[in-house]
Amino acid sequence: MSSNPVAETVASLMPRARAELTELVAFKSVADFDQFPKSESEAAARWVADALTAEGFEDVALLDTPDGTQSVYGYLPGPAGAKTVLLYAHYDVQPPLDEAGWTTPPFEMTERDGRWYGRGAADCKGGVIMHLLALRALKANGGVPVHVKFIAEGSEEQGTGGLERYAEAHPALLEADTIVIGDAGNFRVGLPTVTATLRGMTMMRVQVDTLQGNLHSGQFGGAAPDALSALIRVLDSLRAKDGTTTIDGLTPDASWDGLQYDEEQFRKDAKVLDGVELIGDGTVADRIWARPAVTVLGIDCPPVVGATPSVQASARALVSLRVPPGIDTDEATKLLLAHLETHTPWGARVSTERIGQGQPFSADTTSPAYAAMADAMAVAYPGQEMQYAGQGGSIPLCNTLAALYPHAEILLIGLSEPEAQIHAVNESVSPQELERLSVAEALFLRNYAAS
Repeated sequence: MSSNPVAETVASLMPRARAELTELVAFKSVADFDQFPKSESEAAARWVADALTAEGFEDVALLDTPDGTQSVYGYLPGPAGAKTVLLYAHYDVQPPLDEAGWTTPPFEMTERDGRWYGRGAADCKGGVIMHLLALRALKANGGVPVHVKFIAEGSEEQGTGGLERYAEAHPALLEADTIVIGDAGNFRVGLPTVTATLRGMTMMRVQVDTLQGNLHSGQFGGAAPDALSALIRVLDSLRAKDGTTTIDGLTPDASWDGLQYDEEQFRKDAKVLDGVELIGDGTVADRIWARPAVTVLGIDCPPVVGATPSVQASARALVSLRVPPGIDTDEATKLLLAHLETHTPWGARVSTERIGQGQPFSADTTSPAYAAMADAMAVAYPGQEMQYAGQGGSIPLCNTLAALYPHAEILLIGLSEPEAQIHAVNESVSPQELERLSVAEALFLRNYAAS
């Protein structure tokens, strides 16, 4: 990349990028205000707004979205008659989980073994920095050749739909010819990849009640219905013996015909323990990109330490269902609800609350924007051709944008390759990937403007 002026500029900006990402990672911007102060998210939003203002963006605003969070918007005008590109990232992050499991503090970005560690470093505060680097490189090499709209979401990880509802109420705000979502990732480090599909998601709280209150297990156990056991049984019914997701009425046998994921490489990426089997059947790509997948995210019940010998009267779980393209999330949610009600044993009372939902997404990879990105990635990653992959995760905003702007081309790139371990402890970003993808995005904007 060194012979390319854009690449040389990005390389020179990397120390600044590290310093800025360190500042941004330091905000504990988890959009769950029962766990983390709202002021942390608000401070992160102001940081992004200040960065946009410093880059010459106009109309910079903190948008109060219906879920109680803020999204940051700015507009950078380009040449008269130029195309408009929307750049997306999100500044909110997942909780750090068990902070004791982190080698270094989750909100203090630390370099180790050539990677930068910290919550949000890859997902997706690094995406904010990637967009800024690309724009700075263009400004230093002839200018930004398109109109740029920039949106940084404040609640993507919670799936509460604040920006989606705001966009629907203000449809002109984010309208663009092409949308670059900086919240995906390469298939592996060094292999340039665009994400062609996303699974949708529905998230559900499930509560089982059996008694008016807890009972002594010696006096009543064996006949009194145990809510925790009932919950375990209904959750177990969501998977077959081999681990395949089995929700009544939901087809679990679709296949993926694109880039394949070697099983041994997947075991390494997922850090599966020796001797532990993968779940499900079909190829790994089938299982993570083309089929529904249910996950129990958490259970409310007494912790082992301090537990009493009691029959539990109530128990609650948080369940996530990933929904592949070709299946409507609303219909999948109905099937999940019906399954939970049907499979709850002993006449126990089951109640549910949907707390997040998004539709799956498929991109049109034949569009001119994809050709422009392929050419850009070939320069940023010498000797490599751009690949198309799926992603098992969800970005609910994609479908909202596709519905609001059916003419717009949508591309998904980003820093969340397997080694990044997003959502897990010790999340990290590869600075080399940040550098190369920033170059690719800058060159894409130039290519697209000329197309």
